[in-house]
Amino acid sequence: MEFERYTITLLVASPDAPKLSEEEAGALQDAHLNHLANLHEAGHLLAVGPLEDPDGELRGLSILNVEPERARELKEADPAVRAGLYRLRVIPWNVPAGAMRFSRTFVPRSRADVAGSEGSA
Repeated sequence: MEFERYTITLLVASPDAPKLSEEEAGALQDAHLNHLANLHEAGHLLAVGPLEDPDGELRGLSILNVEPERARELKEADPAVRAGLYRLRVIPWNVPAGAMRFSRTFVPRSRADVAGSEGSA
């Protein structure tokens, strides 16, 4: 059986995250979203989205089409990770060939984009 290899990354809430003002948190969220959109545009990021973890520990999931080491490098460059809001979990994922299909989609670059996409759904 053939497998396709992906890498899953999880954003985990950092217990010692810095305290940010509302303005700082908003700017950091926009920088985080822009980083994700850039990864998608470059073809590395296949799927991404926030998680609704009841415990609040897991904040986001990404599926990348790069090896785990490269995924870690790309995700460590995320401004929200660099700022200490999140820690990363990087997990290799092998999927039976042909089981998953990903297509280009709109990945928001800012909170304004998110608000605009919610209004058009």
